[in-house]
Amino acid sequence: MSDAPEEKFSQPDPAATALLAQQLESPNLRDRMVALASLRNVPADVALPSIKKVLNDESLQVRSMAVFALGVKVTPESYPILIDILANDPDYGIRADAAGALGYLEDIRAFEALVRAFYEDTDWLVRFSAAVSLGNLKDPRAFDVLMQALDSPEIVLQQAAIAALGEIKAVAAIDKLVTFIESEDWLVRQRLAESLGQLNTPKSISALKYLTKDSHPHVSAAATICLQRMEAGES
Repeated sequence: MSDAPEEKFSQPDPAATALLAQQLESPNLRDRMVALASLRNVPADVALPSIKKVLNDESLQVRSMAVFALGVKVTPESYPILIDILANDPDYGIRADAAGALGYLEDIRAFEALVRAFYEDTDWLVRFSAAVSLGNLKDPRAFDVLMQALDSPEIVLQQAAIAALGEIKAVAAIDKLVTFIESEDWLVRQRLAESLGQLNTPKSISALKYLTKDSHPHVSAAATICLQRMEAGES
């Protein structure tokens, strides 16, 4: 389970909560979206019934917001609802949202479901979200999956895998990671710098020093910051 600090809220106003619930039933799309956004100020257990109301909304935007809300409004129901959506929703965007929300939960029970989504889902966006969330779980068992993702033809999957390997502290992946140091995609190189910054080894430091001279300012800045953190003992 997540060890994130619990949200702290003042006692919810029943009238305000009732108004939000009413807005979520409005035929006006904007009303429903504003009401969902307003739930960020409501405790998770109070927000959940309202979130559940719109999980099957006719609008994909509203459904997407509701699924995301399940990842940040953590209750005992959040996990099983998201697992069901990831496995069964017909819309790939909603499945991707569910995979991402499971990463926000940081619930280690999601590991197998995310691995299954990575291997079995046919849409790259779902696989991308699954790879990112495997990094969020920080479970070293994700190593083999993420190493396979590095060989994906989709660059965004490579980016996700590079970042996630840093998150799980996969020192054994360094030899493979540094092969991306000359990637034509600057975001790949930036993710590489950020990942190497979490893997404090001589080879990582050498690669980071090289990346500080990268032609793209975001890459060189990321590498410089990572080296400074390493020197300060923060990695």
